[in-house]
Amino acid sequence: MLKGIPKILSPELLKALCEMGHSDRLCIADGNFPAESMGKNAIVIRMDGHGIPEILDAILSVFPLDTYVEKPAVLMQLMDRDVGKVQTPIWDTYAEIVAKHDARGKDAIGNIDRFDFYEEAKKCYLIIATSEGAIYANVMLQKGVIA
Repeated sequence: MLKGIPKILSPELLKALCEMGHSDRLCIADGNFPAESMGKNAIVIRMDGHGIPEILDAILSVFPLDTYVEKPAVLMQLMDRDVGKVQTPIWDTYAEIVAKHDARGKDAIGNIDRFDFYEEAKKCYLIIATSEGAIYANVMLQKGVIA
């Protein structure tokens, strides 16, 4: 046990986060995301039973977002056929969490096309597979530096 470390951050996850360097990326994936096939070249850590908001908040308490890029947190954009039909209230939750840990708040969050998101996820150092049930809930984070 360590003081000040959120209990949801397992030793395995803390090790992976520590190993990451500036500009390395991680993906926190929802329950529908193909984490194992996307993560063939990444470390894949399963966090079944947990949702993304609690994981995101814990990670951002120890993980600096990159200040050298405009949008160090990236969400999967809605597909055209889902625009106006699918609601993404979890994105508002993410904005609140990011604002708690990064002065840029929601301005640190961007969106990219679903298939571009998949391609970028294949390049991530770490993919965290969760049981998150919200759709379009995947989030990718780019690590910054601690000055």
